[in-house]
Amino acid sequence: NEFVEITRETMRLDEFRPRVLTSFVRNRLLDEVYLPVIGDNLAKQMGEAGEQKRTDRMGLLMLVSPPGYGKTTLMEYIANRLGIIFMKINGPALGHQVTSLDPDSAPNSGAREEVKKLNLSLEMGDNVMIYLDDIQHCNPEFLQKFISLCDAQRKIEGVYQGVTRTYDLRGKKVAVVMAGNPYTESGEKFQIPDMLSNRADIYNLGEVIGEHSDVFEMSYLENCMTSNPVLNPLSSRSQNDVYTIIQMAQDGTGERGDLEGDYSVEALNEMVSTMKKLIRVRDVILSVNREYINSAAQSDEYRVEPAFKLQGSYRNMNRIAEKVIAVMNDSELEALIVSNYENDAQTLTSDTEANLLKFRELMGILKEDELQRWNDIKKSFRKNQQLKSVGGEDRLSQAILQLSNVGEGLQDIRETMDTGISRLTEGKESNIDQHANTFSERFQHLAESLNAIQDALTSGTKDVTSLFEQSIQSRREENAATPSASEEPPPTLEDKITVVNKIPRSLLNVLETQFDLMQGWMQPLMTSSHANQAEFKELKTLINRCLKDYNALINRVDEE
Repeated sequence: NEFVEITRETMRLDEFRPRVLTSFVRNRLLDEVYLPVIGDNLAKQMGEAGEQKRTDRMGLLMLVSPPGYGKTTLMEYIANRLGIIFMKINGPALGHQVTSLDPDSAPNSGAREEVKKLNLSLEMGDNVMIYLDDIQHCNPEFLQKFISLCDAQRKIEGVYQGVTRTYDLRGKKVAVVMAGNPYTESGEKFQIPDMLSNRADIYNLGEVIGEHSDVFEMSYLENCMTSNPVLNPLSSRSQNDVYTIIQMAQDGTGERGDLEGDYSVEALNEMVSTMKKLIRVRDVILSVNREYINSAAQSDEYRVEPAFKLQGSYRNMNRIAEKVIAVMNDSELEALIVSNYENDAQTLTSDTEANLLKFRELMGILKEDELQRWNDIKKSFRKNQQLKSVGGEDRLSQAILQLSNVGEGLQDIRETMDTGISRLTEGKESNIDQHANTFSERFQHLAESLNAIQDALTSGTKDVTSLFEQSIQSRREENAATPSASEEPPPTLEDKITVVNKIPRSLLNVLETQFDLMQGWMQPLMTSSHANQAEFKELKTLINRCLKDYNALINRVDEE
């Protein structure tokens, strides 16, 4: 006995014994979704009792999800129920530098100990679950070592106590489980070898949809009860009481007579009131979780707004649930949720503002100035994405790209004018002198920007300048040939400005912004004086479209 105890301490076997957390909740999601699919995989890897036992044991179980969904807790619980050794290998301790199963080749002592644990599990060879956690931090070359272990041959090369060994685990109760988070900032390094993923059953614990979506949403409420002091007593009661109280909080369909436990009226009312608030918290966290996963699954090249990095996992739910009390009103509950995510966003440094504005948009509590700021951020983000796509050195390509955006800017002007001019019938007027000066200044800026084209381009720019002058002359001749019914002279610029002055301030703000942007769009052409003929033809086409849209814009102002 003394020898066994000494050996047990030397091998640190107590560290490999699975221990279930006291806060672990056996919920419907686990019973109805997780255990069946995980059980099928483990039966394929370790074998099952009965006559239908498979002889070709093979495969791999891979769990992916954002952090905080209990991947490790779940597998440790299953290992405990099966009565097998739970050998957890820490992926971050291994790092991207470890590519071999030889402990001597590890770059540091921490990685060396993890490789030793892995080889010890192979040396045990039976009744063991090899669990590689956070594999997004591991080198793909290291993960390739497990390809042969996940085949029907169930062999792997290892090094134990300095001796190279080939472990044949066919017919043994050995399961290989890998867990990772593909949505972290190191996601670009998360590469699973194709031959390994082909052998794996892959499940996402953070996004259960389809027929089990209601069970997944329910799991947030079931898991957070142990964190809330009011609902904590329910964790040791019948699960039927939990679902009855949830029904009473959701739609009032639950009846007091359905409860198996004996609760006072005050205690029951407090539980129901607290559960109503937790349902509100759950809905917010679910929306955050979906947005986080959708954003993380997008490539940076296709984004139309900054990446969303706030998370909505069980961990977030529990952290808020522990502070929820029955007497909170709606504003206090909203302040609790917002303050929790404001604290989380502080670690995002320069992305804090954008993520908090997106979070407020998800909650539907954006103020007018915050909405304007969020729209400005998205517009700037899209503009920067377009500039990145053409590169920073090719100035002419950037100029062509920016001129192609003029059409989109004109479309915004037309839509805004349709909205703004319709308000003229309401008799709303603003400062005439100020608006007249602003509007004429912006047209002057546009004229100056178009003149810059003449200075920037070579012989081809003469055609553009001629086109612009012909358009203006044609407009003047059209006005002179169509006098009014009372034989009054054609409207002058001052007359047009008088009409424009009735446009609301909000419309003119948009026009000012558009013309300021257009002035910046023309600037790159100043440095592109030696454009080739093909590029100039594209410029000419874009400017033709620009002038055509501006003629339509002037006609719309005249008609109104």
